[in-house]
Amino acid sequence: MAIQKLLLPYNFTRFDQKALDFVISTFGNREDIEVTIFNAYTPVPEIETNASSITVKLKGSLNYLSQKIVEQETELKMLKEKLLENGFADSLVHTIFQPRKKDVASDIIDFATNNKFDVIVIGHKPGKATRFFTGSRYSKVIEALKGVTVCVVS
Repeated sequence: MAIQKLLLPYNFTRFDQKALDFVISTFGNREDIEVTIFNAYTPVPEIETNASSITVKLKGSLNYLSQKIVEQETELKMLKEKLLENGFADSLVHTIFQPRKKDVASDIIDFATNNKFDVIVIGHKPGKATRFFTGSRYSKVIEALKGVTVCVVS
């Protein structure tokens, strides 16, 4: 039995949670699915600060952003546990939490292409149909990936 590789880009929205729930209900307890939860976060810039009040405030904001990144990494690990609790094998569930290199869509496309995924499940905020087709990360992913099944959950 061939293993199907499934990529779940996750950006901590309720629509991404719906996509995760879809993956669980559709693919749970199957031994032929390898799931990778992927997040490309915006890294916090390194800024040298001196004793001025403005840079001290800036440093506080950067510390807050750094803390949020750590919290998101922890949450991503909790998502893996949720998959394991719902019948996925530990050896077939992975999390990738990496700094953004380009834009989110390009990072998803590059990761999916380089790792030869068979299926991508993406959460999408419903709304105007034109937004879906005019430059969203979802349309960029769908347009760029050939030979990959892309499932949009909204």
